[in-house]
Amino acid sequence: MDFFIASAMAQDAAQQPSAMPSLIMFGLLIIIFWFLLIRPQMKRNKEHRELVSSLSAGDEVITAGGLLGRVTNVGDSFVTVELADKLVVKLQKHSVAQVVPKGTIDSAS
Repeated sequence: MDFFIASAMAQDAAQQPSAMPSLIMFGLLIIIFWFLLIRPQMKRNKEHRELVSSLSAGDEVITAGGLLGRVTNVGDSFVTVELADKLVVKLQKHSVAQVVPKGTIDSAS
């Protein structure tokens, strides 16, 4: 009876699957995540950093909250935006979502 158990254990040891297909699938999953999620987000962040660093007085911008205004003063980390006559607010630079073409404020009124 002993010899049956020994041969059965020998068969199990010989038929263990390789770990290589699992590692290949894991690597492919990482590559897919890189190209579909991580890389596009890094590209958008870079474009926003360039937009924020290129702000200057006179630019017309849309804030993250959807307000349309004209930049009057640019500091190191804050921007002063004129939303209407005599209505000036101070915002963080990173809250500027988009720079719009000049004349957009006049056409939106």
